[in-house]
Amino acid sequence: MTQARLMDGTALARRIVEDTARRAAELTARTGVAPCLATVLVGEDPASVTYVRMKQNRCRKAGITSRHVALPASTTTAELVGTLRELSADPTVHGILLQHPVGDHVDERAAFEAIAPEKDVDGVTFASFATMSFGLPGFVSCTPGGILRLLDEYGVDPAGKRAVVVGRSAILGKPVGMLLLARDATVTYCHSRTRDLSAAVREADIVVAAVGRPRLIRGQDIKPGAVVIDAGYNAGNVGDVDFDSAVERASLITPVPGGVGPMTIATLLEQTVTAAEAAAGEPEAA
Repeated sequence: MTQARLMDGTALARRIVEDTARRAAELTARTGVAPCLATVLVGEDPASVTYVRMKQNRCRKAGITSRHVALPASTTTAELVGTLRELSADPTVHGILLQHPVGDHVDERAAFEAIAPEKDVDGVTFASFATMSFGLPGFVSCTPGGILRLLDEYGVDPAGKRAVVVGRSAILGKPVGMLLLARDATVTYCHSRTRDLSAAVREADIVVAAVGRPRLIRGQDIKPGAVVIDAGYNAGNVGDVDFDSAVERASLITPVPGGVGPMTIATLLEQTVTAAEAAAGEPEAA
């Protein structure tokens, strides 16, 4: 049997970032407005520090100004909310990214809701989830948005297809299901209480694995010819799908790394420039 074709998120993300850099430069030349992304980090979790630094580097390459706000691990919910509201009110800031997790002592949802919807370029607020769910203009959650772009790039039309989303997190599982539903897929959510996960996955034309458990989805459970999106990332560069067995049955599959991950950052940068265009009154950003 022919092996699945790899969905190259790195190549697509590179093109998106190149186009984003062009838009940023043109916006600054036309209006003097320099797109700015503010990143907020609570504490010094090594993985979070690395992620934020990577996003700052990507901003620089895309011609986006990066403003970093580092807060101590002892920061309270009220203090974090105050910082996010200040950034929301700052006209020179166009996008806000709160790096999570923020610590068990902080009400993460309250913090997210302190981000102005027009600056929620990470797509984490209730307002953004609502616009995704109702198919209205707004910012999408970055990883789900990147996944939909990958499907488009490889000519996968979700309409009429059965999509199974494994995972129900607020920033990945739930929103990617709503975006697929908006594209007329029949969506099933699976999670830790799902009975017979294998049976559900075997019915899927599109599988989105987004649960954070290494190699949870096995190749034997993949419907022949299905499209497999692995949005998991675990220690050792391992996804939520057992790649070696799944690649023998799927028609398209994302590698880990190099699949979904680059698309997340590309979407973040693209939406930051869109927010800057809207703030500058650019008609095409409306």
